[in-house]
Amino acid sequence: MGEQKVNRSFSEEKKALFIKNLLDDVRALEQMLENGQIEKGITRIGAEQEFCLVTKDWRPATNNEEILSKIDDDHFTTELARYNLEINLDPIVLKEDCFSKVEAQLNDMLSKGAKVSEENNSKMILTGILPTITKTHLSLDYITPNPRYYALNEMLKGLRRSNFQLHLKGVDELSIAHDSVLFEACNTSFQLHLQIEPDDFISSFNWSQAIAGPILSICCNSPLLLGRELWDETRIALFRQSIDTRNISEALKDQSPRVAFGDNWAKGTAVDIYKENISKFKIILSRELNENSLEVLAEGKTPKLRALNLHSGTIYPWNRACYGVGNGMAHLRIENRYIPSGPSVLDEMANFAFWVGVMRGRPSKFDDMASVMDFREAKSNFVKAARSGRSAVMCWEGKHYSAKKLIKKVFLPIAYDGLRSEGIAETDIKRLLTVIEKRLKGNTGSTWMISNYRRLNSSMKKDKALRLITKSIYLNQQKGIPVHEWPDANENDVLKEASHWVGHIMSTMLFTVKDTDLANLATSIMEWNNIHHVPVENDENELCGILTWSHASKYHEEKDNPWYLVKDIMEKKVISVEASTPIKEAIQIMKTNEIGCLPVLQNKELIGIITIHDVRPYDHD
Repeated sequence: MGEQKVNRSFSEEKKALFIKNLLDDVRALEQMLENGQIEKGITRIGAEQEFCLVTKDWRPATNNEEILSKIDDDHFTTELARYNLEINLDPIVLKEDCFSKVEAQLNDMLSKGAKVSEENNSKMILTGILPTITKTHLSLDYITPNPRYYALNEMLKGLRRSNFQLHLKGVDELSIAHDSVLFEACNTSFQLHLQIEPDDFISSFNWSQAIAGPILSICCNSPLLLGRELWDETRIALFRQSIDTRNISEALKDQSPRVAFGDNWAKGTAVDIYKENISKFKIILSRELNENSLEVLAEGKTPKLRALNLHSGTIYPWNRACYGVGNGMAHLRIENRYIPSGPSVLDEMANFAFWVGVMRGRPSKFDDMASVMDFREAKSNFVKAARSGRSAVMCWEGKHYSAKKLIKKVFLPIAYDGLRSEGIAETDIKRLLTVIEKRLKGNTGSTWMISNYRRLNSSMKKDKALRLITKSIYLNQQKGIPVHEWPDANENDVLKEASHWVGHIMSTMLFTVKDTDLANLATSIMEWNNIHHVPVENDENELCGILTWSHASKYHEEKDNPWYLVKDIMEKKVISVEASTPIKEAIQIMKTNEIGCLPVLQNKELIGIITIHDVRPYDHD
């Protein structure tokens, strides 16, 4: 999430000073490019590994700060949610066995983190979206207590001036309003970095945009969110909507979202990408700076460009231009932000090698992308890949291909050539790219998760199915095998701890009626569907009553007024609970009040219902 030392609020004077530093950073970068002060002649790779922390019952944990302090390693850092951490791997020169070295360091870091996590009653999981996240885990109680994250939340909410709206439609549909940026925390990525020659930056950046759709299509690993089956890579739509600062009127003005693929091919130099971002996106975070980049440059030193990097860190393109300083030298790189975390370390390294190979193997005819491809074609390919994964149909050089055929016929050969041209060890090339080839025929992370979720959810509660999938992901990762070799999740696998919140076992597929509906209609619905409890809502969609089987039976016995309305026979005094209410407490409420069901509310909105039948396995009295 970038720079941690930020101002949550700042005066006009301090804001003006920050803007001056930002503009000076742009001028400094221009001078460095003009004077050849950006590193050339060497290519490095790097990566950032985000991961989830889960409890023994495979739900999001809340102990990232405790684990981070005990790991005591600068490679680890916090993320937005208390159930996430990130590992920043060391940059390494792109040559010979570099991918094996990155893989070895990643495995060492993960082992180190896993040991401390286990000692603190939690486990580490690599997955694009943790299947067991619920809306309860998106409350501000789960935000990492860090000034940057609170500031980001406040500033984005202030810009939007309303709740964040999330609407996704895949096989299932999810439409929800939320009052914080915590939906962004659902996304867990394996971010890739590739150093680029300054003179080739625009050509490489445009190429990275053109190849994003095909690359993503074979790397999808995030089909589930809140128990809904959505896109093959749901992160793409979720991230965009979760921190969209535009209100409706601004969207109609074509104001760009802060998470975007882009609108046009880049032109000029890397500086022009930064200039466009400053022009399009408001400054939402600032900090006091003790150096001026132009003065540092005049002294013959290399500036950090902290203001420019801070502003860039509040914009989230799927391919991001990055400026950095290492060993006293400034460099430029492209950050690939769309690759999900997981399913295994080997899968991630295969994705890494595939992307780098395609980037470095760019045929010369694509040096000027604007002359050979319409930008909207590249953007369309990316959206199709996010929606449908390797089943997508894409356009490339004027022809339509299935994603699988496009990768096999066009991109894998480019990747092989690109890696070989950099002198990468042949054993690593074959080992890693073979994983991509096998994934074309076997499972991707997304197809594995979808097939297992459908199978498990057909015979058990949604919460149990999601926990079994999460446990299976963990166990398969521990084996170190790629996802195309993963066995199905075991439906008979033991879950050490049972569900403990109402939200874990409630029914969310609800039949509801209006208080002004004819009672005859409501009772007929109950008979047809063999249900014993129906929540009643008013015209404002607020819960105002409950209709039970005893009410329906009494109505049918009387039959003295065919014009009875639901409000005439319903129970108006409704006792409800929240999703985070402990199941034991819900059982006690039912017994004390001698009732057979409890509607479940969140922010006064009906989100589920729990009945005696649901809680019976948890009633041990």
